[in-house]
Amino acid sequence: MKTPLNGNALQVLVVDDSAMVRQVMQAILSTDRRINVKAAADPLIAWAKMQKESPDVVITDLEMPRMDGLTFIRKIMSEMPTPIVVCSGLAARGTDLAFRALEEGAVEVITKPKVGVRDFLHESAVTLLDAVWSASQAQMKLRPLSAPRMMVDEVLPRKHKSSSAVPPHGVIAVGASTGGTEALRLFLAALPTDCPPVVIVQHMPEVFTRAFAERLNKECAIEVAEASDGARLQNGRALIAPGNRHMLVNRSGEEFVVQIIDGPLVSRHRPSVDVLFRSVAIAAGPKAIGIIMTGMGDDGAEGLCEMKEAGATTIAQDEASCVVFGMPKEAIARGAVDVVMPLQQLASAALSLQGR
Repeated sequence: MKTPLNGNALQVLVVDDSAMVRQVMQAILSTDRRINVKAAADPLIAWAKMQKESPDVVITDLEMPRMDGLTFIRKIMSEMPTPIVVCSGLAARGTDLAFRALEEGAVEVITKPKVGVRDFLHESAVTLLDAVWSASQAQMKLRPLSAPRMMVDEVLPRKHKSSSAVPPHGVIAVGASTGGTEALRLFLAALPTDCPPVVIVQHMPEVFTRAFAERLNKECAIEVAEASDGARLQNGRALIAPGNRHMLVNRSGEEFVVQIIDGPLVSRHRPSVDVLFRSVAIAAGPKAIGIIMTGMGDDGAEGLCEMKEAGATTIAQDEASCVVFGMPKEAIARGAVDVVMPLQQLASAALSLQGR
């Protein structure tokens, strides 16, 4: 029997023109008894409901009748600022709109649940629930979410602390989640074309990571690309882990190469920052710089500890410049961080600490 909802329940409004999608998302969200879910078939119906009762989080599609999702986001942000999670399909034509939605103020972009695919439902539920609670935390309403989680050992066993031979050059490893799209843009735009190689895990669905990398590549002096299996790390180049795949850094003679693999969710995510950081600790040891940025949860805290143990220098974004301070806060609490500083100083600090 369900626990009766009380005044502290998180109020979530789902806006989608597909009755099946609304039903699936309502069913997923209702598995958390702390969430009260309402739904609307289009933005105009949703807006009328919002006038009667303000939701804590709005989940909306981008392509809907009577008012498109981007216009709806602008209306909400200008008249009734509310945390917004964009829930979009994998259609490539929607990708640019999704990033425009983030620029307009949406907190998260996630992939729609695959209706009727049973094997996907568990991971879909984890992603959707995490996105909702992450959005609520961005509004200073922290609601811890407990769920089974896999650790990094499931993907990459902890064999040894680092490679026996010190690599000839360094690497900068970065992990981010909620708020990370803008944070990474500012960080990468500040790097010079001769900077050390950069590897990044940003919690983001598949398809969107490629478009994200392409947009950054146009804005930054360095090259930015979605990582592919076997790609070499090069100075002046940043590689972003593809959505729904883990990324590892391996040593190959005098070079570093990335490995892209499948595997379970680690620390509730795929790609996982913990997986990347552990691989960098093993491959690069003291030649690495680890940076943990804005995001909800604790993905990356364990991996950053291992990087520090391997001799790497570790940096955390400070609370004032984070959208959500969860990931840096957890890493700091575990003693994984050497330096805490504002977003605007991260690039110069990373270069300085690499001995430049």
